[in-house]
Amino acid sequence: MMRQRSLSSGKAFSVAPIVVACLLAVNLPSLGRGGEMDIKKIHWLGHASFRIEVGSKQLYIDPFKLPANVPKADYIFITHSHFDHLSKEDIEKIRSPQTILVGPRDVAGQLTGMVKAVSPGETLAVGELQVIAVPAYNINKRFHPKENGWVGYVIRLPDGMRIYHAGDTDFVPEMRKVQADVALLPIGGTYTMDAKAAAEAADAIKASVTIPMHWGDIVGSQKDVEEFRKLYKGQVVVLTPER
Repeated sequence: MMRQRSLSSGKAFSVAPIVVACLLAVNLPSLGRGGEMDIKKIHWLGHASFRIEVGSKQLYIDPFKLPANVPKADYIFITHSHFDHLSKEDIEKIRSPQTILVGPRDVAGQLTGMVKAVSPGETLAVGELQVIAVPAYNINKRFHPKENGWVGYVIRLPDGMRIYHAGDTDFVPEMRKVQADVALLPIGGTYTMDAKAAAEAADAIKASVTIPMHWGDIVGSQKDVEEFRKLYKGQVVVLTPER
């Protein structure tokens, strides 16, 4: 059962399924109610690192090897404590005294400031965002043990769009319950699911758009991207890393 918690308003909430109008163009689909947000608002910074524009605010997930002069962060979400996801150097580049940081408990214990610890299966409010922490772990390897309590995130934006960042994970049973409009899935294998398992996960999630990640740096290559494209028949958008 998912627990409910509020970090800003003092009110608990549940993240219910929503109906989202989806307008798909050939290369850059617009998503959200009335096309309020499109894929151009999602910036892949390489590996598993993303910057997402939330109105005038900036949300980062697993910032790593950030380019120069990126905007300051209003929110930073960390999926787990490996160096390529919890990069304190990159966090310091973008944080301010007002930045809210969210991470699993072993991550939160290493950070200072406005830090929110989260456990797998928990729901919480983070400012204007509604968040579900989805378990992220390996099934047939031991790089990301389930008992570590590491996570991915379904982040519901103010316009209603739900973005799922899976973190470092295999195709685990909990992913079948994920409801998202955009899914950011690792495909590189070795430490996470490979292209074949990612295609199976994408089939289960049925997001309007799936964006492959965790390739092109450390592990994974263009070959994995092409394999994923071949196996998954849904809408795939391959982003170019902004570095």
